[in-house]
Amino acid sequence: MLRENMSMALHAIRSNKMRSFLTMLGIIIGIGAVIAIVSVGDSMRNVFTDAYKDVGINRALILVSWEVTDFRSSDYFDRDEMERVKEVFHDKIAYVDTNSSADTEAINRLKKVKFEFQGVDYNYTDVQPQNIIYGRFINEADVKKAANHVVLEDKGAVQLFGTADCVGRTFRMTVNKNTQEFTVVGVYHKDLSPLAAMLLNNGQKQAGFIPDTVVSPKGDRFQLLNFYVRDGVNMKEFQPEIVKYIAKTKGRKESDIRVMSVVDQMGDVDSKLSAMSAAVGGIAAISLLVGGIGIMNIMMVSVTERTREIGIRKALGARTRDIMIQFLTESALMSACGGVIGIILGVAIVMIGGAVLKTTVIVRPSVVVMAVGFSGLVGIFFGIYPASKAAKADPIEALRYE
Repeated sequence: MLRENMSMALHAIRSNKMRSFLTMLGIIIGIGAVIAIVSVGDSMRNVFTDAYKDVGINRALILVSWEVTDFRSSDYFDRDEMERVKEVFHDKIAYVDTNSSADTEAINRLKKVKFEFQGVDYNYTDVQPQNIIYGRFINEADVKKAANHVVLEDKGAVQLFGTADCVGRTFRMTVNKNTQEFTVVGVYHKDLSPLAAMLLNNGQKQAGFIPDTVVSPKGDRFQLLNFYVRDGVNMKEFQPEIVKYIAKTKGRKESDIRVMSVVDQMGDVDSKLSAMSAAVGGIAAISLLVGGIGIMNIMMVSVTERTREIGIRKALGARTRDIMIQFLTESALMSACGGVIGIILGVAIVMIGGAVLKTTVIVRPSVVVMAVGFSGLVGIFFGIYPASKAAKADPIEALRYE
């Protein structure tokens, strides 16, 4: 019986190809938009997750909040305090630095390139491994001597020297208002999609590393401690512990200490992206309602056109239920076909966008299955009234219909 109904439904759809396509258009656009928006949302969340992994998901910053009304000079940190934090929490903290950086312009003869150098300690690669392609990374001697040594990203090296293989080359730049000569000791490469690169950097500045003792010399005070917890340490559980210690050493209330962790930021961004994706997807789903109304309208027309066919089938013994199932099958099949085409359209749009941006796209199979099922339900829901009208038709009157 199901095969027969499917065959009749397909025949009816093929008999009016243009009308059927125009009827399915609302479903196609609605499903395509929902699939594309949900996939874009999931892909963006994945990009943000990768971007945060690049920063370090076990990373956090701690400081005396700048919102306190009686901020004191002693609320800044010095290197002795940083070393004590390392000692006290050596079993839980893998790395600590001053979170120093230098926005400057590197000058090599007539070439001028804007750089943002991150000040790091010698063991930075223990928590954030770098793909060194030439030379080496900042070492302990560089940090202790505050040596004017830098490690450049290969893109910046090419802009400054015309080649990535520039270990041993020198250039001038200004750090802490002092213009000095710096030597390249290493070059690294980082694979980032254009979208991730845009999220991590505005694209106008090149990246590099420099000993944090150069950017923040001994004797300087700094507002932030940048730290990475060891693998296996739960950041959320550790936060109250380090907050209590910093509050005690600074003579502050625990509420005066602020911790900004990458895990918390990831959660905030993920929840906002999820809410935005759901809201926009819900708006796009409104077109499914329009598509459903279109299906109901065309099925009403179909019932009117096939009144005599309905009368003949009833006269030959077709039950009310059989007639109703026939038209519901046709309505659901038309909607499901529109849903399949919409899925293909939505996935194609997302794939093309991902290829252009060189970003991995995520299309969840569960969303695809739900989209097909939902489009079928739309067809059934909006096909109930026309099918019911067809099923209740009086066979005598139907046979007289011209």
